Amino acid sequence: MSAPDDGRAQAAPARRPGPSRRLLRTVTLVASCLALIAAAVIVGVRHFGREPTVTLLANWTLGDAKKFEDAVLVPFEKRHHIHVDYQGSSAESQVLSADVEAGTPPDVVVLTGPGELASYYRQGKLKRIDGLIPKDGFGTSWTPTFDGGVYWFPLKADLKSIVWSPRSMSDEQRADAARQPRQWCLGMGSGATSGWPGTDWIEDILLQQAGWRTYQRWALGQLSWNSKEVKKAWNTWHGLVGAGDEKVVGRALVTSYRDASARAARKPPQCSLEHQASFVGTEDAWKDGKGKYGPSSPLLTGKAGSGSWEVSGDLVALLHETPQTRELIRYLASAEAQQAWSSVETGFSVNNEVDVNTYKGAQRRLLAATLLDRGAVHCFDASDAMPPSVRDAFAQATIDFLARPDRLDSLLRDLEALRKKGGLTWLSSVCARG
Repeated sequence: MSAPDDGRAQAAPARRPGPSRRLLRTVTLVASCLALIAAAVIVGVRHFGREPTVTLLANWTLGDAKKFEDAVLVPFEKRHHIHVDYQGSSAESQVLSADVEAGTPPDVVVLTGPGELASYYRQGKLKRIDGLIPKDGFGTSWTPTFDGGVYWFPLKADLKSIVWSPRSMSDEQRADAARQPRQWCLGMGSGATSGWPGTDWIEDILLQQAGWRTYQRWALGQLSWNSKEVKKAWNTWHGLVGAGDEKVVGRALVTSYRDASARAARKPPQCSLEHQASFVGTEDAWKDGKGKYGPSSPLLTGKAGSGSWEVSGDLVALLHETPQTRELIRYLASAEAQQAWSSVETGFSVNNEVDVNTYKGAQRRLLAATLLDRGAVHCFDASDAMPPSVRDAFAQATIDFLARPDRLDSLLRDLEALRKKGGLTWLSSVCARG
């Protein structure tokens, strides 16, 4: 704080000689030149690859990519002085395949499909990472082993086996709406991966009807597509969503999965239920307390919840091992990085060290707690766990079935023939408790 003014006149300070204007100009010019030289050195070092750099491929683009970079990658870069060259693509499977074929794969990749990662493991493309991630940090359904080693872990996860509805709907109203095909908000569109919302339906119905052991056998390629359990799941879906109904199917086939719930937000609502993962809780129809979710089993099968949940996730794998990529893997597996990402994204961390109380809102905390529930059985999305060729054929079959449910036997025969095809890599486990 300044000294108080006592009212007395102050003597003017003696003027001290300062640097000349010429000297000031010279110093300023030199400083500017040094700054330009430093900037040029930094650019040059990056250009010639002398700054440690890690390449990372994932499916987040545009705004999501910026969120990921700002929340997760920038803190890593500042702390470890390692540059992360991020590439986001909505067609990352195709991009990765082309890069691997060309011999220029990214150092680290984030994929949604463990089945796809298993095929890269079989080709010898993945590096073992169990020494880089927290021991017992993730449940075994998230980190399956191959020959005793772990090759991927989840960066974030979503809960499936749930149905969204307006908060004002009672359980009786939900049950009544579930018996009316036109009350389901259904969108099958997703660009090159269209059809996967249909696979989610079949998978979840099978899980709730037949139990997780049957589900796991099917997801691991050990149960025929022609089995009574699998066929029953398809026929149950037929009755729920009105497969074959030209108006229902036509709308579903041209509607993106992201836009499906928009019809529930209209006045008056044109649908009231959505069978979709936890990430749609941010859509207009359900966000800001307008929507609620509940377990799918009572609405899909008429039975109480089985304690088994279908889940999905974005999985991190290492393709090129260096000191810098090992450091990035350690960081992405940490509670710090996972909490940072889930705080700005719709997903959740399943790192056991992340406290569910860090999530904002009771609904998000409850979703996170269900994903971490050690008493529940979590089963990874079956189609994502299947070999890519089977996954893609399954997705297409759900589209064909919606339009022509009378073709079910033919569709299942084709899928069964594909299951028996040699050279496919199947996982060893997709379900686990905790």
